[in-house]
Order: sequence, then structure tokens, then C-alpha cells
Amino acid sequence: MGSIRRLEAQDAAAFRALRLDGLARHPEAFGASWESEAEQPLEWFSATLKTHAVFGAQDGDGLVGAAGLFMPDSPKLRHKGTLWGAYVRPDARGKGIGTALISAVIDHATSRVEDLNLSVGATNTRAIRRYEAAGFMPYGLEPRALKVGEQYHAEVLMILNLNRSG
Repeated sequence: MGSIRRLEAQDAAAFRALRLDGLARHPEAFGASWESEAEQPLEWFSATLKTHAVFGAQDGDGLVGAAGLFMPDSPKLRHKGTLWGAYVRPDARGKGIGTALISAVIDHATSRVEDLNLSVGATNTRAIRRYEAAGFMPYGLEPRALKVGEQYHAEVLMILNLNRSG
């Protein structure tokens, strides 16, 4: 498995390429669309890396995986973060990279938020099992969470309580 580290603004080009790869290969797995993000300038990806904690997995081929943490600014929502954009290139899967990225996000979130939320495609049982192994619990199902073309995709809503007293 490659090394995991927080991505910085200078990683924007590699992050953009990885992100667009994931959006193109799995449009049903992300709320964002390839069409919208492909139009964004490199500075937009750089700004994302500055405002979100995004962790990347590097190996000999460069950036092979990433996962991010979003934390709202609103005082009423600051207690919860969202794990977003988890993706590992197909040729790098099966090496524990996804698990390591999830752990990096959880470790970073632990001192910053009380709850960590995510949504995952209901048919992506491998990812659901990986999130459950990390401690996430399903709490709902959104049956028509995403619409890709004319097809709807359900998402499982999951939560990890980082503040064990709550």
C-alpha cells in the first residue's frame, strides 16, 4: 500500500485527474458530476484542497486514491462532518488503500467534530462493509438520492459517533 497524506494546493492537478477519473467511471457513486467538475479550472481544485481536508494515497504511479472531510461553517452544524469523495483507482484496489483513507479521515475528524456522516450507493456492498468495519452505522436509505440520466440510485446514509458520550 502507498503512503497516505493530506493533499495540499500543489497536488491540485493530480487530485483533479483522480477525481475526474472516479466521476467518469462511477457517476452513480458521487453527488458531483464529471460534466460540472471537468469545466472547473485547476484553481477550483486547489481551493477545494485548501478548504477541505482531503487525504490522498500515493504509490509509484502517483495519486491512486483520495477521500475528503467537509466541515460546515454554520454554528448549528459544526458538530458534524461529512466524509466525501472516497475513491481508489481500480488498478490500486484490494491493497487496503480505501480502508487507510477512511482511517485518515476519521483520525482527522476525531478532534474536530462529534459525528461523521456519509452516504454510499446502496448497491456498493463492498464499500458499505468497509464503512461498517470502520464503525459507521446505517441510519437510513434515500431511495432516489441520485439521478444519472433517467436512472435513480439509492444511497445508504451512515454515521459514526466520534463523541462516545452522545
